[in-house]
Amino acid sequence: MSPTLLPLISTPRHGSRSRMTCRFRCNDACDAPVPNESDNPAMRDLVEGALARRSVLKTGALGAGALVVGGLATAAPAAAAAGGSTTSAASTAAAARGGRHCSHDVSRAAFTPVAPNRTDAVTNAPEFTHNVVIRWGDPVEAGARRFDVHAQTPEAQAKQFGYNNDYVGVLPLDGRRALLVTNHEYTDENLMFPAGEYDDATIKKIAMAAHGMSVVTIERGRAAGSWIRADHRRSRHNRRITVHTEFAFHGPAAGHELLRTEADPTGMRVNGTFGNCAGGTTPWGTVLSGEENFNGYFDASGPVDAANAASFKRYGLATTTTTNRGWSDVDERFDLARHPHEAYRFGWVVEVDPLEPTSTPVKQTMLGRFKHEGANVTISKSGHAVAYMGDDERGDYIYKFVSADRFRHGRSPAARRHNKTLLTKGTLYVAKFTGDGTDDGVFDGSGEWLPLTSHHRSHVPGMSVAEVLVNTRLAADTVGPTKMDRPEDIEPNPVNGKIYCALTNNSDRGVKYPTDETNPLASSMVRAELGAPLTSKSGNRNGYVLEVTERGNDHTATRFAWDLFLVCGDPTAPETYFAGFDKSKVSPISCPDNVAFDGAGNLWISTDGNVLGSNDGLFRVPVAGPRRGHVEQFLTVPFGAETCGPLVSRDQRSVFVAVQHPGETDGATFESPSSTWPHTDGFPRPSVVVSYRR
Repeated sequence: MSPTLLPLISTPRHGSRSRMTCRFRCNDACDAPVPNESDNPAMRDLVEGALARRSVLKTGALGAGALVVGGLATAAPAAAAAGGSTTSAASTAAAARGGRHCSHDVSRAAFTPVAPNRTDAVTNAPEFTHNVVIRWGDPVEAGARRFDVHAQTPEAQAKQFGYNNDYVGVLPLDGRRALLVTNHEYTDENLMFPAGEYDDATIKKIAMAAHGMSVVTIERGRAAGSWIRADHRRSRHNRRITVHTEFAFHGPAAGHELLRTEADPTGMRVNGTFGNCAGGTTPWGTVLSGEENFNGYFDASGPVDAANAASFKRYGLATTTTTNRGWSDVDERFDLARHPHEAYRFGWVVEVDPLEPTSTPVKQTMLGRFKHEGANVTISKSGHAVAYMGDDERGDYIYKFVSADRFRHGRSPAARRHNKTLLTKGTLYVAKFTGDGTDDGVFDGSGEWLPLTSHHRSHVPGMSVAEVLVNTRLAADTVGPTKMDRPEDIEPNPVNGKIYCALTNNSDRGVKYPTDETNPLASSMVRAELGAPLTSKSGNRNGYVLEVTERGNDHTATRFAWDLFLVCGDPTAPETYFAGFDKSKVSPISCPDNVAFDGAGNLWISTDGNVLGSNDGLFRVPVAGPRRGHVEQFLTVPFGAETCGPLVSRDQRSVFVAVQHPGETDGATFESPSSTWPHTDGFPRPSVVVSYRR
């Protein structure tokens, strides 16, 4: 089926997200008051027109490969306009090397980039296909009931695959089997429940059980690169983690008075995890999951203790009776008036050991508390574990943690036990960026990791170690880091050692947030250079990808250099930039969200909120060599969906993607869906898919 091209969206609300997505996922965060009111310095050396100068200096003029979308030229590879014959530089080079384009290795294989489209399907590059691995409601634990959307119960959902899968991790068990670990970020009750079939309390209890995480045994399919769900009745590792699963607090803040409640006077245990966005798989074989938009799950039935006011405001917690989820109706711990400390028990990085299905999951307090998009760990040259994290909010910060102890190599139980303690002691940093001016036509500069606290000493006057970790945003505000445009997934490249960060967007940049060289795109500049009738709040609609090189390529270093690797958007727009690559040959990309790497070090980017008139997708981008910055779209997800959790398998044959919230568009309901993907039912079911060479 040929993709349908739609006009460019010129005035979206926040990206192309529907009001439903804004409400259910992040509690309308973009409409809330600015959470970061600190006066931290911004790099104000940006001059008007620098983006245009950079475009002239660093990119070629728009070539003949432009694809017209809704009256505006959107660059597309020549292959897209040539009936599917691959004529890109990659395929030409592959042919010269004797058939590299036929490789099953996705890091090396050339493919025909997918054109922008609005189809209700996962659309692969034509050289690839895919299969659905697991869907919302499929059985996970032994004894799970068969999914029936008309006869759901909280108990049934607690054993079935949850809703809105986000992060994807795959841990090999043997040559044939592996463990798939996913987050379940949030629920959309409008799409999940037939009208009139459930009472309000039951809906909320089922939704609570649909949050959390899943561990699922998968096995190789018949086609090379394919994977399918294994028999859950014989898979001892399978596990559901929900709002009611018991977690342990580890690290310096464990037991602190702010974590103590009536139900847990020790402050050492907490029930559940929710709002889980991205994550990371550690070198010691555990999975990290970031609790992101936790604030939207709390409300207040009455006045809230004034002692918590500053913290609650900084974290966007409701202090009125206004509520989004209404979970306090069925579980009073979500009522801040009655249990104010419960909110401090969320917003952490969660660590789960998939290989030990009876183990107690952990919340690692040493990694700080904020709206974690995820956490990704690498081992430094000196053997320390280093974790990179983003606080996914307009105007918030980028963080790094360096362990005090060193990683132990080997597969012995003792080495693994030691490595599982690495995130409990060390130093937590926040990033400050400095631009070097744009007269060179390049957005780049230097930066510094500012220490906030170690496990035994706070670097923030007036705050203890535990207080810095519980109220990390307030602590960071005092040391002068750089306000960023929604820093989401941040990962180290295992091949070149550089760090890549997806800065998804910020519609208020240049309005509520000053521009700087790291966050240069202002609303007035968009209007002046695109000539489009955008509102005064257009700001940074399409996002950036930031590239960081730490001094000596050492992950424990406190100094670094940086550059904007990608300035995303319509390639015909002067402000866009693709690491210097010819803009006439790249795929349009908007709102980068998650990043991943293949065995060759290529960057893979998934998007969330594309404003260029197409479904969101997954893109491959070389970061070195003559094709550095050559963005090519590998797939698109169905109508209304977000592309999540990209993962390239170790053998480079499989690309996993989590398809989140298909059909989540304004006005859509269970009875009147705007998507029915994966087309096994008359309603949408978020699912994990795997793509592989045909």
